[in-house]
Amino acid sequence: MEDQAPPIVRRALPVGTDDRDDSGMAFKRPFSGGGPRFAADWLIVGLGNPGSEYARTRHNVGWWVINELAKRAGTQPKVAGSLMAIGVGQLCGQKVALVKPKTYMNLSGKAVAQAGQWTGADTSHTVVLYDDLDMSVGALRIRQGGGHGGHNGLKSIGASVGLEFVRIKVGIGRPTVNGEPTWDPEIVAEYVLGAPWGEDKAKLDEAVKLAADAVEVIITDGVDVAANRFNRK
Repeated sequence: MEDQAPPIVRRALPVGTDDRDDSGMAFKRPFSGGGPRFAADWLIVGLGNPGSEYARTRHNVGWWVINELAKRAGTQPKVAGSLMAIGVGQLCGQKVALVKPKTYMNLSGKAVAQAGQWTGADTSHTVVLYDDLDMSVGALRIRQGGGHGGHNGLKSIGASVGLEFVRIKVGIGRPTVNGEPTWDPEIVAEYVLGAPWGEDKAKLDEAVKLAADAVEVIITDGVDVAANRFNRK
């Protein structure tokens, strides 16, 4: 498990860019020369698998949060190129790009790398939302930087752009056999690619809204404040 977040590393900024202090607070960064195709202050990526058959599955909980944020930001991600659906809107006074990779989970890095180029957002202002098997259903954990924890989507992103992005993990729980957690690959695959129901669905719906709230707090007050407010087991 990832227990302690590393300190936020400030990045070099071009001349004339407005910055903030060491708290990790957001800033508004102007673009010059016409700017990137989907210029944005923040890049928010929800991990999942494309296709209607996966839309309601546990593995797509990152997309669920993007759907919630899209309502708040007044936008709707639309397919742009072969790697992603992207929409740009306003959230907490900042321009945010909301992205759903159209690659499968284990190729997410290709979409995130292209989204970074298209938006101009660097990894310290990139938030990635994804599911976590080893956290209880509906739990949240927010941090900046860290490892990939065996998550195929994070492995791909790390190989493409590094791992210093902000991550929000949403717990989906681990499947059990005879009351005991299981790591059987077939059982796990069926579980993560299955749709939650009953109490699990209610807990995940609540967690999705809290994760969206956490994104807003990251933008306005920084990662540490969001983690202190929303991290829960």
